[in-house]
Amino acid sequence: MPQHQTLEIFLGESIREKLIRILGDGIFILSKAFGMITAVFLGFIFAAFTPVLRKLGQSVFPWVYSLLPLGLFVYFLGWLPGLSNGPQVVGYPWIPSYGINLDFRIDGLSLLFALLITGIGSLVFFYSTYYLKGHPALDRFYGFLSMFMASMLGLVLSDNLMAMFIFWELTSISSFFLIGFNHEEKSSRKSALTALGITGFGGLVLLAGVVLIGTVGGSFSFSALVPLSETIQNSPSYVWIVGLFMIGAFTKSAQFPFHFWLPGAMKAPTPVSTYLHSATMVKAGIYLLARMTPVLGANPIWNDTLLWVGGITMFYAAAHSLFRVDLKSILAYSTISALGILVFLLGVGTEKALLGAGLFILAHALYKAALFLVTGIIDHQTGTRNVPGLKGLGKVMPMVAFGGVVAALSSAGFPLFLGFLSKEVMYEGVLALGNLTIVAVAILVLTKIFLLVAGFWAGIKPFVGHLPTELASVKGPPPTLWIPPVLLGICTIITGVYPALIDSSFVQPLFHAISGSNEIYTLKLWHGFNLVLLLSLITLGAGVALYFFWKPSDTKFAKTFRFESTSPESLFESGGNLFLRFSRFWTDFFQNGYLRNYFITILAFLILVTGYRLLGGVDIHIDWEQISSVSFYEVILTAMMAVSIGIAVLTHSRTMAILALGIVGFVNCLFFLFFSAPDLAMTQFSIDTLTVVLFMLVLFRLPKNKKLSSNPIRIRDGIISLVFGAFIAILTLEVFESPSQTDVSTFHAENAYLLAKGRNVVNVILVDFRASDTIVETVVLVIAAIGVYTLMKLDLNPQKNP
Repeated sequence: MPQHQTLEIFLGESIREKLIRILGDGIFILSKAFGMITAVFLGFIFAAFTPVLRKLGQSVFPWVYSLLPLGLFVYFLGWLPGLSNGPQVVGYPWIPSYGINLDFRIDGLSLLFALLITGIGSLVFFYSTYYLKGHPALDRFYGFLSMFMASMLGLVLSDNLMAMFIFWELTSISSFFLIGFNHEEKSSRKSALTALGITGFGGLVLLAGVVLIGTVGGSFSFSALVPLSETIQNSPSYVWIVGLFMIGAFTKSAQFPFHFWLPGAMKAPTPVSTYLHSATMVKAGIYLLARMTPVLGANPIWNDTLLWVGGITMFYAAAHSLFRVDLKSILAYSTISALGILVFLLGVGTEKALLGAGLFILAHALYKAALFLVTGIIDHQTGTRNVPGLKGLGKVMPMVAFGGVVAALSSAGFPLFLGFLSKEVMYEGVLALGNLTIVAVAILVLTKIFLLVAGFWAGIKPFVGHLPTELASVKGPPPTLWIPPVLLGICTIITGVYPALIDSSFVQPLFHAISGSNEIYTLKLWHGFNLVLLLSLITLGAGVALYFFWKPSDTKFAKTFRFESTSPESLFESGGNLFLRFSRFWTDFFQNGYLRNYFITILAFLILVTGYRLLGGVDIHIDWEQISSVSFYEVILTAMMAVSIGIAVLTHSRTMAILALGIVGFVNCLFFLFFSAPDLAMTQFSIDTLTVVLFMLVLFRLPKNKKLSSNPIRIRDGIISLVFGAFIAILTLEVFESPSQTDVSTFHAENAYLLAKGRNVVNVILVDFRASDTIVETVVLVIAAIGVYTLMKLDLNPQKNP
């Protein structure tokens, strides 16, 4: 009998189960012992130790990784009872001098996302153990996934906006690796680069917004900014702050016209799509808008912008989903539409609308994660995701059908499902909008009708009807695959039938965190016969009718290509190509390989800058009496320098030019010597001597100078040199007129001997006061010398030694 089987019999449970239990308890204990910072950074630690964990073997280390989100989920559940006491901030100093700390905020909004990230993450990690079983890069996959989870936790829990931005960028980087996981495929690489480009651009814009709001509010802490909401909104920078924050959120949450990166991200494995597009990556922008609503909201600029952008996005994407035939593509566009609904509700801004947004975040995460997991199972077992060819699978995989049907019904908003509660509340919130109520309600109802059809296509159609012949050999999936969607379906039903389970303990703190209001709204299954119920019945009736009337087909999908040239993706690609052509022109024009042109460009720019400065006037006072006292040797030295410069410019001999430049340096040394700077003079003597010798050694074997430039070019270069020299001379003379601050020089003069035991102040500054800088410069020179030596030893003639 193998040794590990004997051990299992002895222990009474499998080694895997015991290891899971021990590590799960360990993660929970660690988080409790060391606090929030451990919970946030544990994913990064696991990712860093991936090479070590992979030594456990592919049959063990995926289960070890699955314990990570599960333990964190249990940890964050422990914070749930404390929500009734209000927000809690756990602070860890980081860079306090800049107002940047690792402060983590626990309230209804952040805890909702933390539980979704870790809860759905647990199911995704668990699901991936079989879905990607045997994949050669499985360890890398789990490393990227745990790093992404940690980044998302840091993002949603950060109370400091600057720290939040750092985690924001980490989500973009880690999602880039996940989307491009199948990097051998060109389409995966393109999708990953597109996602990184769009979200990375939004991140840079968001950084400007964070810096600006920190400047206006005097703090990067969200807790400190909330009481200053009125001050920020009355600031002249308010419009800029809103615009910068919204661009960052819209790019992350795939709002029109930045939405096209999300369908492309479906090239990632299905577990990645599930995680990124149900509860994490795309919800980051929604989280940011919801988080900043108490600070920037209740303002027409904020609300109207979100209302229009969200409205356009939700209707546009929902309509697009009706023309798709690939299951993941349908889910991608329905996800974009759902994100648009959330932005739309935040723009409506009524209390019921904000409550509906919070509830819809939870409902959408549960049913969309289930639909993605079901899609992955169908693809894994059948090898296809084409909706027209899928039916009858309920007989083969009944548990998967259960998860898919429940998710589809919740997506449609049928009673007794969590999606029904969120739909009722959002309809009630939009009805209280006031102006544009009819238009807003009509667009929202149409969007929900379209989404009902898309949800039925993904969650019901593949399982009903007769099993086609080509799918007759399909087998049911193992429990590792169907348990996660079933659990999500059960959660959807329980929270839909018994809303009191999450009402006061969870939903109310979530509403308070988004709205800043202290009102209490109780969730109920039945609100009587009213307009909201009528809208729900219209949505369900019209949606079911459209489902039976409008069938998915490749023909309808092909018709969408006629608009491809005017799509946002094509327009962005055209803009990118235009930018690339301009970049090539710019590079070819300025980076043309001629050193003289580089110098001309630099000097011309400096002439423009200094000339603009001199247009404001020059304050120069010339002391003619001091000039008249110039000594004879000073005139001789100046004349020698001028003659040497002339020789260096006009000579055709490199040797003569080098010697002339050496004379210029030596004459400059004499000036230092005459004006009582012997140390500086000796240093300059050494440098000039060494420079001349090195130049002579390098250029000794080169031929004589050739006349490679015409007289007009020489005249141009001479004019540029004279103008630049004149401007610098004028600025230098003006500097002499400015009052000088001698505090630094006085300090060094007084403390050179006392602190560093040296009488040469210059040497003391270089060796002691600026020791680190000098060491770095020395290291740079050593590296450069090694590089030069390597190039000199490099054999550039491959034919020499065949």
